[in-house]
Amino acid sequence: MKIISSTLLLLSSAFGAAGAFSTTGCRTTSAGCSSTSLNAEVPSTRRSWLQSSSSILLGSAIAATASNPQAAFAKTVTNAASLDPDLPNDAIKSYLQYRYSLQLAADYYIFDLQNMVADTDEYGLVTELVRSSNARGGQGQPSRIERDYVNPMRIMGLSLPPEYADDVRDTQFAFERAMSKLNKATQGIKRDLSVEIDKNAVPNAKAAWEEGRVALNSFFAILNTATGLKDELKLIPPSGPNQVAEYGRSIRRYNEFMKKTKLCQNRGGPALSQAWGQLMVSGYLQDSCGVEPMDQYFFQ
Repeated sequence: MKIISSTLLLLSSAFGAAGAFSTTGCRTTSAGCSSTSLNAEVPSTRRSWLQSSSSILLGSAIAATASNPQAAFAKTVTNAASLDPDLPNDAIKSYLQYRYSLQLAADYYIFDLQNMVADTDEYGLVTELVRSSNARGGQGQPSRIERDYVNPMRIMGLSLPPEYADDVRDTQFAFERAMSKLNKATQGIKRDLSVEIDKNAVPNAKAAWEEGRVALNSFFAILNTATGLKDELKLIPPSGPNQVAEYGRSIRRYNEFMKKTKLCQNRGGPALSQAWGQLMVSGYLQDSCGVEPMDQYFFQ
């Protein structure tokens, strides 16, 4: 009984701290907490993602939801038994590890990055996407593009059978070239920085985004074929008035997922984010934060 009481006391303290931190977070980011407008959510979502590290929380959410599958989804739920049995075990493990984050990266690519390349005020943030933070002893952090796109491509290329591996490497190199062009088109252009903007900057940035879209789609198509799960990873349609409808994934759910993820992480601040991550894994914070489970978000 003493152990149970101590555990309950510890959890009570943790949730009390959560409320305090949550209140602080809402005061300092009132737009993100009070806005219900879709247009109001997008800039806040974009900056929150780019200017903070959500990797620990997202990884914890994935681990938590993997052990607590939901009963109903819009799409058929798949697991290791659903994949092509001829795939190597390493390929199956890698795919199941990265499929949630890859689809989330595609959502970001269409819902956020596409708008950013059309707005020169956002070019400073676009440049940050491909910039690694260097540190002595090789302890720097990879760029967002490297972490969320290129690294999964590289790992999948190494784990898939030879008949797919070469094609994956080709799509990886094509995507990296596109991102290099995007960096070149946006480099040196920042909000409130008095510089003459090349008239070709926006067209070049949009062209680089489109080139990256084609490469990312090729990668997804290879994975769908290799796993035998037709259309599980949703490809990004070309720009146009019907793009979002053709994509078939909800921008509202994306914005809500990213906003709540950021608010939940802010409850503990950077110093306590790892502790909050552990509570997410245990499942204690799922209801408290209101973050949609990653498997439910994926199978929409």
